[in-house]
Amino acid sequence: MEEYIDLFNKVIDKTIPQVDYIDIRAGNGDITSILMKDGIIQEINTGMSLSVRIRVLNNGAWGFAHTTDLSKLNEITKTAIKISNSLKGDEKLSEEEIIKDKIAVDVKIPFNEISIDEKKEIMKYASDSANIDKINSTTVSYGNSEVEEIFLNSEGSNIQVKTSRVRMALNASATNGEIIQFGHGSLGGVKGFEIIADADIEEFGRKIGQKAVRLLDAKAAPSGRFQVITDPELTGVLIHEALGHATEGDLILQNDSILKDKLGSKIASDIVNIYDNATLKNGFGYYPYDAEGIKTTPNQLVKDGELVSLLNSRETAAKLGMKSSGNARSSISDQPIVRMSNTYLEPGDMNFDELIEDVSDGIYLKGSRGGQVDTGKGIFQFNAVEGFKIENGELTTPLRDVSLSGNILETLKNVDALGNDFKLSVGYCGKDGQTAPVGDGGPHTRILNTMVGGMG
Repeated sequence: MEEYIDLFNKVIDKTIPQVDYIDIRAGNGDITSILMKDGIIQEINTGMSLSVRIRVLNNGAWGFAHTTDLSKLNEITKTAIKISNSLKGDEKLSEEEIIKDKIAVDVKIPFNEISIDEKKEIMKYASDSANIDKINSTTVSYGNSEVEEIFLNSEGSNIQVKTSRVRMALNASATNGEIIQFGHGSLGGVKGFEIIADADIEEFGRKIGQKAVRLLDAKAAPSGRFQVITDPELTGVLIHEALGHATEGDLILQNDSILKDKLGSKIASDIVNIYDNATLKNGFGYYPYDAEGIKTTPNQLVKDGELVSLLNSRETAAKLGMKSSGNARSSISDQPIVRMSNTYLEPGDMNFDELIEDVSDGIYLKGSRGGQVDTGKGIFQFNAVEGFKIENGELTTPLRDVSLSGNILETLKNVDALGNDFKLSVGYCGKDGQTAPVGDGGPHTRILNTMVGGMG
């Protein structure tokens, strides 16, 4: 992509007399995706893709245009200018530092050194490992991407980033002839193929199969208020959905967040410390610079229970009188919007046995099966994959179809103990029709007086 820098700079130089601001973001991606069902390949997609977008700000209004054909660079620049001139707006940008940098993710095994056949073999091994007694179907999806990106703006920033990302996910369904239950798991990271090569694929697949089979004999969950313990995966989903989205600057400006005007307020118990940290190299949401060329830093959102920061782009930061937190994200063909990166609850100092030893009647919840949150009303409902009753400090009856619901702020204030373990999950987050890779997680977390319900 470096060979295009002079071309892009010429476009910026020519355009800047006509607008208040311009930036160009371009990327060249090499992408592979493979889908396997019941051990048989259904789909293989590979290809290179070039993408360029021009964004101009003039008289408070954005103009945005995108192409996959470099010969149309002047054409999309004119389009972006025309769009911004046809609109009236109040957009401004926060003052940020000018950055010149070139960075590449550390890769030990490049994806092109591993053939498609080798990737298919590993997927088949994962599928076979999950295919234990009572498993009736498995689906494995694999994807890797290697992307070179350039960001230039009229303020003088010049950033080049090379990123590699890989993910493999497995779903297994089990049946006893009467009901069907599912197990799911994924592994991945912002590295090379070593993420897959270093993993214990047999254990990965077997555990997912065992989870699906275990759920066949689990009991329906009781309903009522319980002391609950969430595993790192469900803790991460809770933090991401219930707290993370509510800290997004655009939702706050749209009056669609329970956290509007809550900066500096106590919103959680004293032991709660929450971060959004795009710099975590072992997190699936890692990126060194956002879509507006802002350098990412660890951003503590909640400190000792107090809301101390938000997630912002340059636009939302300007309106809120803040600095950008480096959370403007999008594919090159989409407008950047405020998104999370790696969002997590900081661990405490208790081991699992200590967390459950004084719980006389509670529920241990593991894994996430989705859910919904209303950031404006501040309420959520999530579904756990599986659970266990906790009776007098011991795990007893296996449970399935367990839901967890409540008020965001009430639940955060009821967090009363934190495990000393920590895990980040690998996933994707959807918002406004866009999808972004994210990590979310934390430790085992104990929450008082939480509404649990059986869905069956």
